[in-house]
Amino acid sequence: MESIIAKLLDDFDRGGMTRRQLIKSIALVAAVSAETRTASAQKSKGFRTVAVNHISYQVNDYARTRDFYSDLLGMKVAADTGTQCNLILGDTNTFVIPRNAPAGSAPPRIDHIAYTIENWDKDAVKAELDRRGLDPRPDTDNSFHIKDPNGFDLQISGKDMKPV
Repeated sequence: MESIIAKLLDDFDRGGMTRRQLIKSIALVAAVSAETRTASAQKSKGFRTVAVNHISYQVNDYARTRDFYSDLLGMKVAADTGTQCNLILGDTNTFVIPRNAPAGSAPPRIDHIAYTIENWDKDAVKAELDRRGLDPRPDTDNSFHIKDPNGFDLQISGKDMKPV
């Protein structure tokens, strides 16, 4: 783009175009360049993440963790099953899930993070994940699990995946 603008400026300096023509030409070059960058970026990107949906937190005693976060940070407790619950952050749909760790694991540890993406379409999301060779595993009608390049469990969800 810089070389095109330099040529336009040279043409203007030599009297080959008016100031009005120069401004219109530079505006056109900038618009085409921006359009090309936007189209290129849209082709190369998969999804647009808009929020952390939830964090799954394996612990030795979920009830102790529940009480700590609820009392200290004012997180609202929801969907308590006796082995896990949802701790909702403020007036958001973001939540932490403290859950009793399976036998043989070494808690505490974050076992997965779920990200909410725009424009959830289960079939389209699955197709894109398949296209990338990520072996999506359905979890709910609004989410899939995949592995990131390090083997970490990553959950991709739609906006309708909310704490109960």
